[in-house]
Amino acid sequence: MNFFWLKKHQHHFKSTGPSNAYQNLEKTSVLQETRTFNETPVNARKCIHILTKILYLINQGEQLVAREATDCFFAMTKLFQSKDVVLRRMVYLGIKELSSIAEDVIIVTSSLTKDMTGKEDLYRAAAIRALCSITDNTMLQAVERYMKQCIVDKNAAVSCAALVSSLRLASTAGDVVKRWANEAQEALNSDNIMVQYHALGLLYHIRKSDRLAVSKLVNKLTRGSLKSPYAVCMLIRIACKLIEEEDIPAEELSDSPLFTFIESCLRHKSEMVIYEAAHAIVNLKNTNPRMLSPAFSILQLFCSSPKATLRFAAVRTLNKVAMTHPAAVTTCNLDLEGLITDSNRSVATLAITTLLKTGAESSVERLMKQISTFVAEISDEFKVVVVQAICALCTKYPRKHTVLMNFLSGMLREEGGLEYKTSIVDTIITIIEENADAKESGLSHLCEFIEDCEHVSLAVRILHLLGKEGPFAATPSKYIRFIYNRVILESPIVRAAAVTALAQFGASCPALLSNILVLLGRCQMDPDDEVRDRATYYLSILNSEKPELYKNYIIERENCSLALLEKSLSDHLTGDLETSFDISIVPKAAIVKVEVPSDVMLVTSSAPRPPKITREEESAARLAQLPGIQVLGPIHRSTAPIQLTESETEYTVQCIKHIFGQHVVFQFDCLNTLSDQFLENVRVDLTLPEGFTARAVIPCPKLPYNELQTTFVIVEFPPDAGSSIATFGATLRFVVKDCDPNTGEPDSDEGYDDEYMLEDLEITVADQIQKTKKTNFQVAWDAADSEEWLQAEDTFVLSAVTTLQDAVNTIIKILGLGAANLSEKVPEGTNLHTLLCSGTFRGGAEVLVRAKLALSEGVTLNLTVRSTDQDVAEIITAAIG
Repeated sequence: MNFFWLKKHQHHFKSTGPSNAYQNLEKTSVLQETRTFNETPVNARKCIHILTKILYLINQGEQLVAREATDCFFAMTKLFQSKDVVLRRMVYLGIKELSSIAEDVIIVTSSLTKDMTGKEDLYRAAAIRALCSITDNTMLQAVERYMKQCIVDKNAAVSCAALVSSLRLASTAGDVVKRWANEAQEALNSDNIMVQYHALGLLYHIRKSDRLAVSKLVNKLTRGSLKSPYAVCMLIRIACKLIEEEDIPAEELSDSPLFTFIESCLRHKSEMVIYEAAHAIVNLKNTNPRMLSPAFSILQLFCSSPKATLRFAAVRTLNKVAMTHPAAVTTCNLDLEGLITDSNRSVATLAITTLLKTGAESSVERLMKQISTFVAEISDEFKVVVVQAICALCTKYPRKHTVLMNFLSGMLREEGGLEYKTSIVDTIITIIEENADAKESGLSHLCEFIEDCEHVSLAVRILHLLGKEGPFAATPSKYIRFIYNRVILESPIVRAAAVTALAQFGASCPALLSNILVLLGRCQMDPDDEVRDRATYYLSILNSEKPELYKNYIIERENCSLALLEKSLSDHLTGDLETSFDISIVPKAAIVKVEVPSDVMLVTSSAPRPPKITREEESAARLAQLPGIQVLGPIHRSTAPIQLTESETEYTVQCIKHIFGQHVVFQFDCLNTLSDQFLENVRVDLTLPEGFTARAVIPCPKLPYNELQTTFVIVEFPPDAGSSIATFGATLRFVVKDCDPNTGEPDSDEGYDDEYMLEDLEITVADQIQKTKKTNFQVAWDAADSEEWLQAEDTFVLSAVTTLQDAVNTIIKILGLGAANLSEKVPEGTNLHTLLCSGTFRGGAEVLVRAKLALSEGVTLNLTVRSTDQDVAEIITAAIG
């Protein structure tokens, strides 16, 4: 009978497919079901089902408030009376999930400790993980003895659980976990591959701040033979990190024991280790073709492997290093050609994009045609890889921009997420900025895209680009329709951006001004106040018919740091409101990327990318704590850190120079690498050149072992700008107290004065200039031909460089200016070039530079500097000489 019923309803199961039993759960009803936990005897099967629902809700992002989580947690503790193994393990999972939300979770410590030290192995590993999730620094010492026993336990699951939990605890209770190094060392000798892997991970984490200890660990393990391939892979990564830190030159690298170990892993019996070693070698910085050859041979061999995972790993690695080692990757082109038709679309995509990066110009059309046949079938992640390859190809073969731009516009019209669409728009914008011939077609493709763009951030970005580039196109009027359509059809944010773009056309194109005024007048009737305000603001400026206002408030608006603007406004509101707010005190800062160090322990990084921030924003909070810093005015710029000591010395010091209008604040970040010393009253004494005046020295009161602390020195510049280029001598002074390496506490109150010589410090022209980027340099240059601007001119022979591109790079580096009109890139095959750049000197003096370069037997430079300050123009000219 059941058989006939199944046959009858078979079509129903086929059409509906599998369903999720937990899909329509409600938090309130599930929490009410937890009352079942109080029943006696415990119904294990029913309680398991309820716990599953709770865990499902939490993992789907359902938020429990503290009271709900606490009630649920305490109800769950009643289930410890049941001996059911599955239920007990579910309780452990519930405790782990609720431990960060519920209150008074330490109540279950004794129950978990009992399970952790009991004879039931099925309980022990899970109990360890749950216990460590609720343990804090104060409680950890109570279970320290049990944790040490579990780390060396004969049961592999228990040992792994203890090791991984210790690794997690190390971030909050590092001092306690460091005492478990002997047990971790013993676990490293285990025959179980996972125990050995986790033990190495814990040992490295404990010792990673002590470079000498890490080196000893690696040297010891490289001479032995680790059984775990996972541990060997981690050892390869640690060895690579040490090689990069030592910065060994290529000629000495082949003799390094660490590199010899990595190279020997190419002959390991495990494919995982062989790949890890090959991947590590091709990604090392200081290598030569002879050292790379064996690694690329391995990757080439893996490209023809029957295993899809090995093919994917090999081609992905080749794809990543195709731009850094093109000649070596080219030797694999034949194998990559064979992977174009691979059944795995991910492998095929990576193969084609690698060929795009390394192939000849004549093969571009063929490869683009092949990839277009299946690009719709691959995921967004791999579409982004394709787009990145096209971006690299446009830089390499600018004449192919038409083919590549058409392909990108086709991809824009397809379905896809924000990240995918953003990568395409980024690439088109890059092509427009780098290739003047591609501007018209690129802007046209972007105009078509915003007609149907569903992503607000992209629409705003494209409108900004249209406002910047459109007025200087051959026929600027054709873009007005696309922009005004956004005012009619889009959300308030997009409408506001469209109004700004229209104003830029009105300011830059006199022929279109009357039409733009009509359109902006209509925008004054917009229902959104931001759009109305912008339209009124721009109308009043455009109706003034004053080019100077157009330039300062529409065409070349200087964007100040938003974070520092917010802080300045907050300070103003809490201060004297009788004085008006002065926006000029907010720094105009260039955007810089913050590097995110990827720990060698991590295989992948799932953390979101941090937003781009300025160095000034990064330093604002720290500088705000300095007494009297407000009188110095706004930060002009902050330089990148420079090392004043070697990385292996007893004390390491790096310096950041914060440039203000008339002062410089030297920020010295100090690190004590000696565990048996405790430093106090740490400061840097500077030998000041003539004209400079020390205004304050702010010492660091205490500098314990391995803690980064900061001391500051505030110095006033000389009155004349010409004397501001100088070199400072520097000495680190401090009081030394001997201390216990384990506790870090000084042995006595008595200490002795000591000092440590540092490298000399320099203040250069580039330190004092904040680079700017003029959207239309020629207009700014012509406007500077007036009485307000002063000019300096000189001719030089640059004997240290042999190419025009090297000369351009050197000039930009010395002067610290921002290049305009893509003049930082010298076209191939030319003997003449003009570099155009601009910036702002501390104090607000604007600087424009035109550098005419000619290549014959050497490079001849004719430098013309225009500035609002004669001294500034002269020191910029003198900086080249």
